[in-house]
Amino acid sequence: MSSAAVAPTPALEVANVSHSYGARLALDRVSLSVAPCSFTVVLGLNGAGKSTLFSLITRLYATRSGRIRIFGHDVAREPGAALSQLGVVFQSRALDVDISILQNLVYHAALHGIGKRRAIARADQVLQQAGLADRARERVGNLSGGQMRRVEIARSLLHRPKLLLLDEATAGLDIRARARILEHVRQLLTEQGVGVLWATHLIDEVAPGDDVVVLHKGRVLAQGPVAAILETTGKTAMRAAFASLAQLDDDEEAGAAS
Repeated sequence: MSSAAVAPTPALEVANVSHSYGARLALDRVSLSVAPCSFTVVLGLNGAGKSTLFSLITRLYATRSGRIRIFGHDVAREPGAALSQLGVVFQSRALDVDISILQNLVYHAALHGIGKRRAIARADQVLQQAGLADRARERVGNLSGGQMRRVEIARSLLHRPKLLLLDEATAGLDIRARARILEHVRQLLTEQGVGVLWATHLIDEVAPGDDVVVLHKGRVLAQGPVAAILETTGKTAMRAAFASLAQLDDDEEAGAAS
Protein backbone atom coordinates (compact mmCIF):
# COMPACT_ATOMS: atom_id res chain seq x y z
CA MET A 1 0.00 0.00 0.00
CA SER A 2 1.55 3.27 -1.13
CA SER A 3 1.31 6.43 0.91
CA ALA A 4 0.70 9.90 -0.46
CA ALA A 5 3.72 12.18 -0.64
CA VAL A 6 3.92 14.51 2.31
CA ALA A 7 4.17 18.17 1.34
CA PRO A 8 7.28 19.90 2.74
CA THR A 9 6.79 22.26 5.65
CA PRO A 10 6.57 25.82 4.27
CA ALA A 11 9.54 28.05 4.97
CA LEU A 12 7.06 30.74 6.01
CA GLU A 13 3.33 30.72 6.70
CA VAL A 14 1.43 33.93 7.39
CA ALA A 15 -2.23 33.30 8.19
CA ASN A 16 -4.90 35.99 8.58
CA VAL A 17 -2.50 38.57 10.03
CA SER A 18 -3.77 42.11 10.59
CA HIS A 19 -2.00 45.08 12.11
CA SER A 20 -3.06 48.65 12.87
CA TYR A 21 -1.32 51.88 13.81
CA GLY A 22 -4.03 53.50 15.87
CA ALA A 23 -7.03 53.86 13.60
CA ARG A 24 -5.04 53.11 10.44
CA LEU A 25 -5.18 49.52 9.24
CA ALA A 26 -1.77 48.65 7.78
CA LEU A 27 -2.36 44.95 7.12
CA ASP A 28 -5.79 43.43 6.55
CA ARG A 29 -6.03 39.64 7.06
CA VAL A 30 -2.85 38.93 5.16
CA SER A 31 -2.14 35.31 4.31
CA LEU A 32 0.77 33.98 2.28
CA SER A 33 3.07 31.00 2.05
CA VAL A 34 6.71 30.70 1.01
CA ALA A 35 8.03 27.33 -0.14
CA PRO A 36 11.50 26.16 0.97
CA CYS A 37 14.30 26.94 -1.47
CA SER A 38 12.17 29.39 -3.46
CA PHE A 39 12.43 33.04 -4.48
CA THR A 40 9.24 34.84 -3.49
CA VAL A 41 8.71 38.54 -4.23
CA VAL A 42 6.39 40.70 -2.14
CA LEU A 43 5.50 43.34 -4.72
CA GLY A 44 3.78 46.52 -3.63
CA LEU A 45 3.94 50.29 -3.83
CA ASN A 46 5.45 52.29 -1.00
CA GLY A 47 3.00 52.19 1.89
CA ALA A 48 1.54 48.82 0.88
CA GLY A 49 2.51 47.26 4.22
CA LYS A 50 5.69 45.40 3.24
CA SER A 51 7.83 46.74 6.10
CA THR A 52 5.03 46.19 8.61
CA LEU A 53 4.77 42.58 7.45
CA PHE A 54 8.52 42.09 7.88
CA SER A 55 8.41 43.66 11.33
CA LEU A 56 5.78 41.13 12.38
CA ILE A 57 7.63 38.17 10.88
CA THR A 58 10.81 39.17 12.73
CA ARG A 59 8.94 39.98 15.99
CA LEU A 60 9.89 43.65 16.03
CA TYR A 61 6.12 44.00 16.40
CA ALA A 62 3.98 41.54 18.34
CA THR A 63 1.40 39.62 16.35
CA ARG A 64 -2.00 40.61 17.67
CA SER A 65 -4.14 38.66 15.26
CA GLY A 66 -3.42 35.71 13.01
CA ARG A 67 -0.42 33.38 13.04
CA ILE A 68 3.11 33.38 11.64
CA ARG A 69 5.21 30.23 11.40
CA ILE A 70 8.77 29.75 10.17
CA PHE A 71 9.50 26.16 9.18
CA GLY A 72 6.59 25.11 11.39
CA HIS A 73 7.65 27.12 14.43
CA ASP A 74 5.19 29.74 15.68
CA VAL A 75 7.05 33.03 16.09
CA ALA A 76 4.94 33.98 19.12
CA ARG A 77 5.23 30.66 20.95
CA GLU A 78 8.65 29.44 19.79
CA PRO A 79 10.53 32.63 18.91
CA GLY A 80 13.99 31.14 19.39
CA ALA A 81 13.40 28.14 17.14
CA ALA A 82 11.58 30.26 14.54
CA LEU A 83 13.99 33.16 14.27
CA SER A 84 17.08 30.92 14.28
CA GLN A 85 16.02 29.84 10.77
CA LEU A 86 15.77 33.43 9.56
CA GLY A 87 18.28 35.93 8.16
CA VAL A 88 17.11 39.52 7.74
CA VAL A 89 18.22 42.59 5.81
CA PHE A 90 16.06 45.60 6.63
CA GLN A 91 15.61 48.63 4.40
CA SER A 92 17.44 50.91 6.83
CA ARG A 93 21.15 50.19 7.00
CA ALA A 94 22.40 49.03 10.37
CA LEU A 95 26.18 48.72 10.11
CA ASP A 96 28.64 50.54 12.33
CA VAL A 97 30.53 52.61 9.74
CA ASP A 98 33.38 53.47 12.12
CA ILE A 99 34.68 49.92 12.54
CA SER A 100 35.79 47.25 10.08
CA ILE A 101 33.62 44.83 8.14
CA LEU A 102 35.05 41.94 10.15
CA GLN A 103 34.37 43.66 13.47
CA ASN A 104 30.75 44.25 12.41
CA LEU A 105 30.32 40.59 11.53
CA VAL A 106 32.03 39.22 14.65
CA TYR A 107 29.88 41.43 16.88
CA HIS A 108 26.71 40.27 15.11
CA ALA A 109 27.78 36.62 15.34
CA ALA A 110 28.12 36.98 19.11
CA LEU A 111 24.42 37.91 19.27
CA HIS A 112 23.74 34.44 17.82
CA GLY A 113 26.01 32.77 20.37
CA ILE A 114 28.82 32.19 17.86
CA GLY A 115 32.28 32.35 19.43
CA LYS A 116 35.00 34.60 18.04
CA ARG A 117 37.13 31.93 16.35
CA ARG A 118 34.12 30.36 14.62
CA ALA A 119 32.75 33.81 13.80
CA ILE A 120 35.96 34.82 12.01
CA ALA A 121 35.87 31.61 9.96
CA ARG A 122 32.21 32.11 9.09
CA ALA A 123 32.82 35.77 8.26
CA ASP A 124 35.52 34.76 5.79
CA GLN A 125 33.12 32.31 4.11
CA VAL A 126 30.22 34.74 3.72
CA LEU A 127 32.50 37.58 2.60
CA GLN A 128 34.03 35.28 -0.02
CA GLN A 129 30.50 34.69 -1.33
CA ALA A 130 29.89 38.44 -1.36
CA GLY A 131 33.15 39.19 -3.14
CA LEU A 132 34.47 41.27 -0.25
CA ALA A 133 36.86 38.95 1.59
CA ASP A 134 39.87 41.06 0.61
CA ARG A 135 38.34 44.08 2.34
CA ALA A 136 37.39 42.40 5.63
CA ARG A 137 39.60 44.66 7.76
CA GLU A 138 38.59 47.83 5.98
CA ARG A 139 36.42 50.45 7.66
CA VAL A 140 32.78 50.09 6.60
CA GLY A 141 32.52 53.84 6.02
CA ASN A 142 34.86 53.47 3.04
CA LEU A 143 32.44 51.23 1.15
CA SER A 144 29.88 52.15 -1.49
CA GLY A 145 26.17 51.72 -0.83
CA GLY A 146 26.05 48.49 -2.82
CA GLN A 147 29.06 47.07 -0.98
CA MET A 148 27.46 47.91 2.37
CA ARG A 149 24.35 46.01 1.27
CA ARG A 150 26.45 42.97 0.42
CA VAL A 151 28.06 43.17 3.86
CA GLU A 152 24.59 43.23 5.43
CA ILE A 153 23.59 40.18 3.39
CA ALA A 154 26.80 38.43 4.50
CA ARG A 155 26.04 39.33 8.10
CA SER A 156 22.54 37.86 7.83
CA LEU A 157 24.03 34.51 6.75
CA LEU A 158 26.47 34.03 9.63
CA HIS A 159 24.20 31.63 11.54
CA ARG A 160 23.29 29.66 8.38
CA PRO A 161 19.58 30.51 8.13
CA LYS A 162 17.29 28.63 5.76
CA LEU A 163 15.22 31.68 4.80
CA LEU A 164 16.47 35.18 3.97
CA LEU A 165 14.19 38.23 4.23
CA LEU A 166 15.19 41.37 2.36
CA ASP A 167 13.12 44.55 2.59
CA GLU A 168 13.76 46.94 -0.34
CA ALA A 169 17.39 45.77 -0.39
CA THR A 170 18.23 47.77 -3.53
CA ALA A 171 16.70 51.07 -2.38
CA GLY A 172 18.91 54.03 -3.25
CA LEU A 173 21.33 52.00 -5.37
CA ASP A 174 22.25 52.57 -9.00
CA ILE A 175 21.34 50.11 -11.75
CA ARG A 176 24.65 48.25 -11.67
CA ALA A 177 24.63 47.84 -7.86
CA ARG A 178 20.99 46.72 -7.93
CA ALA A 179 21.77 44.06 -10.51
CA ARG A 180 24.75 42.79 -8.54
CA ILE A 181 22.72 42.49 -5.32
CA LEU A 182 19.95 40.58 -7.10
CA GLU A 183 22.46 38.29 -8.80
CA HIS A 184 24.18 37.57 -5.49
CA VAL A 185 20.93 36.77 -3.67
CA ARG A 186 19.68 34.54 -6.48
CA GLN A 187 23.00 32.66 -6.38
CA LEU A 188 22.48 32.00 -2.67
CA LEU A 189 19.25 30.26 -3.63
CA THR A 190 20.60 28.20 -6.50
CA GLU A 191 23.98 27.31 -4.98
CA GLN A 192 23.12 26.98 -1.29
CA GLY A 193 19.38 26.40 -1.19
CA VAL A 194 18.67 29.50 0.91
CA GLY A 195 15.03 30.51 0.43
CA VAL A 196 14.32 34.19 -0.22
CA LEU A 197 11.46 36.55 0.56
CA TRP A 198 12.24 39.73 -1.37
CA ALA A 199 10.11 42.84 -0.79
CA THR A 200 10.21 45.52 -3.49
CA HIS A 201 8.21 48.16 -5.33
CA LEU A 202 10.29 47.62 -8.47
CA ILE A 203 8.58 45.36 -10.99
CA ASP A 204 11.76 44.87 -13.01
CA GLU A 205 13.21 42.94 -10.05
CA VAL A 206 10.67 40.15 -10.64
CA ALA A 207 11.99 37.25 -12.75
CA PRO A 208 9.73 34.94 -14.80
CA GLY A 209 10.38 31.96 -12.51
CA ASP A 210 9.59 33.76 -9.24
CA ASP A 211 6.59 33.39 -6.99
CA VAL A 212 4.91 36.75 -6.39
CA VAL A 213 2.70 38.13 -3.63
CA VAL A 214 0.92 41.30 -4.77
CA LEU A 215 0.38 43.46 -1.67
CA HIS A 216 -1.66 46.65 -2.04
CA LYS A 217 -2.99 48.88 0.73
CA GLY A 218 -2.43 46.15 3.29
CA ARG A 219 -4.21 43.39 1.38
CA VAL A 220 -2.93 40.44 -0.65
CA LEU A 221 -4.49 40.74 -4.10
CA ALA A 222 -2.78 37.73 -5.69
CA GLN A 223 -0.16 35.10 -5.00
CA GLY A 224 1.49 32.53 -7.23
CA PRO A 225 4.04 32.03 -10.00
CA VAL A 226 4.41 34.90 -12.45
CA ALA A 227 2.86 32.82 -15.23
CA ALA A 228 -0.24 32.08 -13.14
CA ILE A 229 -0.76 35.74 -12.25
CA LEU A 230 -0.42 36.76 -15.89
CA GLU A 231 -2.93 34.08 -16.91
CA THR A 232 -5.41 35.10 -14.20
CA THR A 233 -5.27 38.78 -15.16
CA GLY A 234 -5.12 38.15 -18.90
CA LYS A 235 -1.99 40.30 -19.19
CA THR A 236 1.33 39.63 -20.88
CA ALA A 237 3.57 41.58 -18.47
CA MET A 238 3.74 41.92 -14.68
CA ARG A 239 3.49 45.72 -14.84
CA ALA A 240 0.10 45.52 -16.54
CA ALA A 241 -0.99 42.66 -14.26
CA PHE A 242 -0.06 44.66 -11.16
CA ALA A 243 -1.89 47.75 -12.42
CA SER A 244 -4.97 45.66 -13.17
CA LEU A 245 -5.02 43.96 -9.77
CA ALA A 246 -4.47 47.24 -7.91
CA GLN A 247 -7.00 49.06 -10.13
CA LEU A 248 -4.61 51.91 -10.82
CA ASP A 249 -5.57 54.80 -13.04
CA ASP A 250 -3.40 55.84 -16.01
CA ASP A 251 -1.21 58.23 -14.02
CA GLU A 252 -0.71 55.72 -11.21
CA GLU A 253 0.06 52.96 -13.70
CA ALA A 254 2.68 55.12 -15.41
CA GLY A 255 4.56 55.44 -12.14
CA ALA A 256 3.63 52.12 -10.54
CA ALA A 257 6.51 50.14 -9.18
CA SER A 258 9.03 51.96 -11.36
